[in-house]
Amino acid sequence: MGRAIYTQAQIAAAVERLARAIAADHRGQLLVLLGVLKGGVCLISDLARALSAIHGGPSEIMVEHLVVSRYRGSQQSDSPMELLSDSGRSLEGAAAVLVDTIVDRGLTLAALQALLKERRPASLRTCVLLDKPARRRTAVQLDYRGLAAPDSFIIGYGLDYKEWYRGLPYLAELREEHTV
Repeated sequence: MGRAIYTQAQIAAAVERLARAIAADHRGQLLVLLGVLKGGVCLISDLARALSAIHGGPSEIMVEHLVVSRYRGSQQSDSPMELLSDSGRSLEGAAAVLVDTIVDRGLTLAALQALLKERRPASLRTCVLLDKPARRRTAVQLDYRGLAAPDSFIIGYGLDYKEWYRGLPYLAELREEHTV
């Protein structure tokens, strides 16, 4: 694949830190986690379980999913974000956390933040496992950050290359010879 950048244990520790920070900010609240799919599938599941295990955290957790696409078979992320699936659930008055595995250019998260703010949640925070600031092209609110990401193409733990490698339990840089 390429050089492993974070092991399964390092990812688990980062998810636990994120869960503790989110729990501290949402004690006794009803919390809606909005997971960005497909890339966020592993993180949203692990984060919801970690939050549920924290005594004194949110009183209840609801998990919703947003399916978005920016790539459509290529790796050019300049195309507009497409919201492919959304429950449309009202967030009015709710405490909400937008959850994604990685932020690089910030375009997808910025578009989702704008969309979700229109639903008038009591609070909207953003949680990412990987932050790749070297690629940032737009300002994006990041309330919870897990790990720093190198400026390279990353696969594993939900992140893919043309739908491959998503199931790896660790995060790695993709090498050119593994681009199927």
